[in-house]
Amino acid sequence: VVKGETITIRVDGENAPITAGNFVDLVQRGVYDGVMFHRVVRQPQPFVVQGGDPQSTNPNVPVEQLGTGGFIDPATGTARYIPLEIKPAGADEPIYSQTFSSLGITEPPELRHNRGAVAMARSQFPDSASSQFYFALADLDFLNGEYAVFGEVEDGMDVVDDIQQGDRIESAVVIAGAENLQIPE
Repeated sequence: VVKGETITIRVDGENAPITAGNFVDLVQRGVYDGVMFHRVVRQPQPFVVQGGDPQSTNPNVPVEQLGTGGFIDPATGTARYIPLEIKPAGADEPIYSQTFSSLGITEPPELRHNRGAVAMARSQFPDSASSQFYFALADLDFLNGEYAVFGEVEDGMDVVDDIQQGDRIESAVVIAGAENLQIPE
């Protein structure tokens, strides 16, 4: 729920099991409740709305530091990072820890950066995704095979289109499918 409005996301645990499982686990842990959308890029053309940095719940964290944080497991005190996971179209299994460009793959993956796609944000290192995610505001073909898409907006894309930098996720809940969760190592 953002600004009192619901966004429904369908995660794809079949084509992105680790990435989808990580997201669902973090939703169930309440990690996304109260986090800010710290990056909204609509100019010069629609690009992404990004959030999920747990640091953003702390008003004392400088805004310029947002986008650098990830999930710290309270049980172990260590950061959780997941491998880059992208399934080539028609493949039986995803490829891990490598971008399509690094492998010379030119065909688009099974899950693409179409408008409404939900994908994991990461640094330049392929296996650096943790809790930050983004919504694609347009078809972003140049990101296909470079970042892990794990779902899509099923309902509420108009709400996503209205998100402004600084808006917060009021609450996030799993409404179906939690019994299929595969928890990341």
